[in-house]
Formats: sequence, structure tokens, C-alpha cells
Amino acid sequence: MSYPIGHFYCNLDSKGRVSFPSEFKEQFGDQVNEGFVLHPDPYVKCLELYTVRDWRDLLARLSAKLSQFKRKQEAVMRRYDSGSRFVKLDSNGRLLIPKDLIEKGLLEKEIVITSVMTKMEIWNKELYEQSLDTEISDEEYFDILENL
Repeated sequence: MSYPIGHFYCNLDSKGRVSFPSEFKEQFGDQVNEGFVLHPDPYVKCLELYTVRDWRDLLARLSAKLSQFKRKQEAVMRRYDSGSRFVKLDSNGRLLIPKDLIEKGLLEKEIVITSVMTKMEIWNKELYEQSLDTEISDEEYFDILENL
């Protein structure tokens, strides 16, 4: 799937709800009604957000490469799927983020919902802004783009 374009600064309320940006809803079209899967990012402190269809495709690709009969690979499967949650928008267009995922993503009141080519991410605003400046240097960024 082609994910929506953009990133939005939003507020998480005291019950863990965030209004899903209307521009994202428009770009998702009918898929927004199918729900999403929230998943702790394995590399950084944020949450990944997938359409249900894309989540199933991702798991199918992983299971094609991993064997449940190899102990370490089964542990990878278990660990990767750990913490994943199916979520839907409520009647007011809000996404309820479970408390344990709020903690895993270090989310606070101010968050960022952003699209990252093959998925979306939900970040603590401060951590998101720091990551843009610290995860990769300008030189590395330009080198990678040039070598694509």
C-alpha cells in the first residue's frame, strides 16, 4: 500500500486517544474503516502503524523466511509480534492507543504521526525532532541517496 503523505503534530488525551488527522483519513479512503495494527518499533522508541492488510503481508513475508522449528527464529517471531494491537478509529475519528504501548513508545501529550513510505509512525514529539537530527548525519543521508 502507498501510505499517506505528511506528518502531523497531535495531542494525546488523558485516556490515550488521538484524533486521526483528517488528511490521512482522506488518503486512506475506505481502508480507514478496516482498522490498523499498532506495533512497538524494534529499533527506536516509537510505534509503527500498519493497515491490517499490510500487517498480514509483513507477517507472511517474515514467516516465509523464518522457521518455527528453529528455536532462535521462533523467538524472533514471538518477539516481533509481541505487543502488537489491532485498533480502529472510534465514531469521533480517534485512535485509542493502549496504555502499555504509550509507555513503550514513550508517548506524552504532544505526539507526531508521520508517514514513512511503508508504514506510519507515532512518536513523542521531542524524540521525533531529536531523531531527525541525530539518527543519521547529513553526509550519510546524501551518500545513501546518491548510491540508490
